[in-house]
Amino acid sequence: MKVADPIERARALLQLRRAADAERELRGLLAQEPQHTAAHALLGLALIQQGQAEEAVREAQEAVRLAPDQWLPHYAAAQVYNRAHRPDDAIAAVGAALNLQPEYAPAWEVLARAHLLKEDWPRMLDAALRGLGLDPQDSDLASLAALAYAGLGDVRQARAAAADAVRLDPENPTAHFTLGHVELRLGDPRRAAESFREVLRLDPGFGVARDGLVAALKRRNPVYRRLSRLRGRFPQGWRLIFLLPAAPPVILVFAVVAVLHWVSWVAEAWSVLRLARGRATRLLFEGVEARVAALCLGLVAAGAVLLVLGIVLEADVMGVPGAALMALVTPVQEAAHTGSPRGRAILYGWAVLLAVAVAVSVLLAAPVAALLAVYAALATVWLATPVRGRITPAV
Repeated sequence: MKVADPIERARALLQLRRAADAERELRGLLAQEPQHTAAHALLGLALIQQGQAEEAVREAQEAVRLAPDQWLPHYAAAQVYNRAHRPDDAIAAVGAALNLQPEYAPAWEVLARAHLLKEDWPRMLDAALRGLGLDPQDSDLASLAALAYAGLGDVRQARAAAADAVRLDPENPTAHFTLGHVELRLGDPRRAAESFREVLRLDPGFGVARDGLVAALKRRNPVYRRLSRLRGRFPQGWRLIFLLPAAPPVILVFAVVAVLHWVSWVAEAWSVLRLARGRATRLLFEGVEARVAALCLGLVAAGAVLLVLGIVLEADVMGVPGAALMALVTPVQEAAHTGSPRGRAILYGWAVLLAVAVAVSVLLAAPVAALLAVYAALATVWLATPVRGRITPAV
């Protein structure tokens, strides 16, 4: 009984998202019984919930080492690998668990989530359906099946599976989030917004649902939606730059793409600021999002004033820096929409560097420097791609 109590308390704490408290319980148990398999397995889950991926993986591997013939350590290890964004390891671990306990539906859910990380839709769907065959009332498995159908482009099945997930558990925020995600992906932002609002009603701390609601509200704006579609017709891969020596006209494509991205970023800033000021939607935004939007619109307004004055007065030293100020919207927005803190810092640093270049061009009356800043700012749509690729883990 003394051994079981800390394990049960740790499990309850993990369900309540109190990972640090669960960690303390488990470390106390391991201080008394260092070879306790379940304690190592649960400690791995507690650590991964706190973002300590390396130590969590070590604990999960220790649990497997202690009891390789038991399915639970493999199952827990698969969950740790999933959260650490190591889907191949997760697939191997949950495969070992299923070899030992093939009738355990949650293991099929973990397998489906691992294939989700790899965007392997057929295998993800197969795992979700096999889990549903064992437990047809599992709302999370139905949600995963819906995501897989959406990835495969099966609109009818995706909507049906997502609706079924909500029917199975109307109080499950994940089910409503999946329905919203499916509707958003399949082009119905109104229904998506309704689902994301329900998620936030059930769980106000569901941050990803807030992001989804913001995206849905933006896509309900016809101007924003048309700009996004137009921008999506053009490739933005930075590797196209290598085509310039062989095909100089390609530079026109770069110019069109850069301008379209700039216009889209301005439209996004306007949408965010409008929603941030709305009575019903202001709580959806963190202060930094509204401040970035206001900054971008301020750059456009100030730059437009300088540009118009430069044209009227025929003064390049005023007009070109005005255009450069307007172009700074692109690097600022690219930085704000980068998930990795390190990548975001790099892009914000790049934006500050360009702003300094604009200021220097004004002080030295050197419009050529400001013109180069315009080109560099608009080109950030390609510069940001390798930064995100090197800094942000692929999910």
